[in-house]
Amino acid sequence: MDYMGILKAVLALAGIGLLFGVILSIASKCFAVEKDERFDEIVAMLPGANCGGCGYAGCSALAEAILAGNASPTLCVACNPDTPAQIAEKLGITITQNIRMTALVRCSGGEHSQNRYIYSGLHDCIAAAKLAGGPKECPYGCLGLGSCVAACQFGALSIKNGVAVVDHEKCTGCLRCVNTCPRHVIVAVPYTADVSVLCSSQQRGADLRKICEIGCLGCKICERTCTHDAIKVINNLAVIDYEKCTGCGECADKCPRHLIKDTKIGEAMEAAMAAEAETENESDDLSVDNLK
Repeated sequence: MDYMGILKAVLALAGIGLLFGVILSIASKCFAVEKDERFDEIVAMLPGANCGGCGYAGCSALAEAILAGNASPTLCVACNPDTPAQIAEKLGITITQNIRMTALVRCSGGEHSQNRYIYSGLHDCIAAAKLAGGPKECPYGCLGLGSCVAACQFGALSIKNGVAVVDHEKCTGCLRCVNTCPRHVIVAVPYTADVSVLCSSQQRGADLRKICEIGCLGCKICERTCTHDAIKVINNLAVIDYEKCTGCGECADKCPRHLIKDTKIGEAMEAAMAAEAETENESDDLSVDNLK
């Protein structure tokens, strides 16, 4: 056996491997992309939900965009309200806070609206909508099969009486549900919105009466009632201009169908938080008294 030949081959291969190793080492240093040390810190400050509400693929992608100056920290809708300001302070930039938004389901139909047929397919609104537009007679109504519930990563949606309902305390405003709904029943409204129209139908009142017991008739009573010119009937549907709306609730009181709701979302959440804080304080006081 030619041991010398084998040894030469092994040495040759080792030499080639060593040479390529040195080349790759030099190349890795020459072409290395320096990582901003602040990247990991910003990612840690973001919620890690990767909900896509900011318009980027995930929290890491948003962090990269923020560092590159291509995105504002305020784009994250799922993070703590103080987080954008903290990120801005770390980066030494100035930001303007966005208006907080929340999801609103513009439908009250559910059990009050008629069905065209009995649907027995996948329990999914998107699948049902592909079957002749869905089982609901109203082409603008909530299908109530929960595609929005499955899309929400924060447990802010549920189905009650055949209609999707938003828990505004849990809603972060990521609006994945808005993009998921095949009927476009879910819309974004300001978190401070006091009055909401819970209907999306654009059918004439006479036609709507035949298929839904509670939908907007386009009667314009709300429009005539509002002294702030904040609500108009457009395409047979009452529409609120939130820049003009003062939240007086007069339109809600006058609506014959009771589908304009004086929700006072923001105030309700503040009241709930205040009540919770008061309960905690009372518990602390009781604990102190027990110690005494």
